[in-house]
Amino acid sequence: MTRRSADERREQLVEAALRVMIRDGVARTTTRAVVSEAGLPLGAFHYCFRSKEELLHSVIERITLRSVAPATATRADEGDLSTREIIFGTLHAYWDQVRERPAEHMVTYELTQYALRQPGLADVARRQYQHYLEVYRDHLEAIARLAGFGWTVPLPALARYGLSVMDGLTLNWLIDRDDVQARAALDEYAEHLTTVAAPRTPKTPDGDARDRAPTAP
Repeated sequence: MTRRSADERREQLVEAALRVMIRDGVARTTTRAVVSEAGLPLGAFHYCFRSKEELLHSVIERITLRSVAPATATRADEGDLSTREIIFGTLHAYWDQVRERPAEHMVTYELTQYALRQPGLADVARRQYQHYLEVYRDHLEAIARLAGFGWTVPLPALARYGLSVMDGLTLNWLIDRDDVQARAALDEYAEHLTTVAAPRTPKTPDGDARDRAPTAP
């Protein structure tokens, strides 16, 4: 039998955990269920993860990566696009990932509630949303970089605002599956982003960096 590396086993366990969570729910996802789903011995779990908490974080990161990475890259090779086209295109690409994998996104909300209710696991929920915030901030920076503009409001505040919008929009859609209203709300948010984007100020002759967009009054 081919011996698998630690990274390969870790990958198997993360994917197996996600399948078990989708099928049985987060609360019923035990380490034994995960290794059984992966077809690995129980010792493989402790070889790859220090705790169940670490596994939960890995599942969260996997779902986030699947959603955000394609959205950030989707318009990079399409030539000259307007700021509006890039903003709308990246948000629509993200939304396509939500619609393609609703069960995974349902797991993320279940994970949050589960962690908040379990003694000693509240940090999972805190780290989950801190991770989302960091990823969303990186996503906004990537959009600005692709379009060659800057944001006219502080990026930390814009990232938290955007995360709140997209998080709520995703949860609403998971509940009612109203594609028309969800897309309308998504486009309204994208339209707002175009109003807080501005061309970057070029560098001054003496070489001082002036690459931030003008700040809002």
